[in-house]
Amino acid sequence: MLAATPLGDARDASQRLRDAMATADVVAAEDTRRLRSLAAALGVAVTGRVISHYDAVEAARLPRLLDDVRAGRTVLVVTDAGMPAVSDPGYRLVAAAAAADLPVTCLPGPSAVTTALVLSGLPAERFCFEGFAPRRDGERRRWLAGLATEPRAVVFFESPHRLADTLTAAVDVLGAERAAAVCRELTKTHEEVLRGPLDELAGWAVEGPVRGEITVVLAGAAPAEAPTVESLVDAVQERVADGERLKDAVAAVAEAAGVRKRELYAATLATRPS
Repeated sequence: MLAATPLGDARDASQRLRDAMATADVVAAEDTRRLRSLAAALGVAVTGRVISHYDAVEAARLPRLLDDVRAGRTVLVVTDAGMPAVSDPGYRLVAAAAAADLPVTCLPGPSAVTTALVLSGLPAERFCFEGFAPRRDGERRRWLAGLATEPRAVVFFESPHRLADTLTAAVDVLGAERAAAVCRELTKTHEEVLRGPLDELAGWAVEGPVRGEITVVLAGAAPAEAPTVESLVDAVQERVADGERLKDAVAAVAEAAGVRKRELYAATLATRPS
């Protein structure tokens, strides 16, 4: 089973997590020291076998963990904070267990993704999660360009040391006025949520220093305004000037723009000399 762990405040741990930590035969932890600290904070004695389960060893741990499940042992997977498999180890084990027709379950709980989304104050009916922003400037700008027309809210993680560069690039690519929120140290003593246009948030980050774990939420792009029929007449006339029949030109432009052919045809005829 996979289990969400507190982001910072141990009181967010569910009773099911406490019970699982105390009774699991095997606990696969992203950081075994963090596991021991959490167990101490919760007053839970971990009696099962504890193994490390971080990115670099996740694939190598699969065979034995699958064997444990086949043997009827309870395997608990936890990461340092939040939900396993969400930009953390866990998905490889779930995929392998599912492929082997072995049982998998999840103990729900804290997630920086949904916590930041709620606190952002931005429309959250639909959203997407992008993991960590790319580190290199060129890749980061191409990634941001791909989000320029994304209508959903976008949630991503960022290092405090790269936040200023990422927000500055976002101003260049997405525009200074795009609404966003920077959520820092969620559920911890120094929790901070800054909301505003990207240029203001970038200015704050540049002044720095920024510390702690960072989750950023970008507002979804505003829907593009539908073109008016009149604004498409020039495109029709250009195609006609290149030798295309008027009806064919109208049909092509109308389909591409999502307007009615009849209205575009009438608007084009209205511009012709009588």
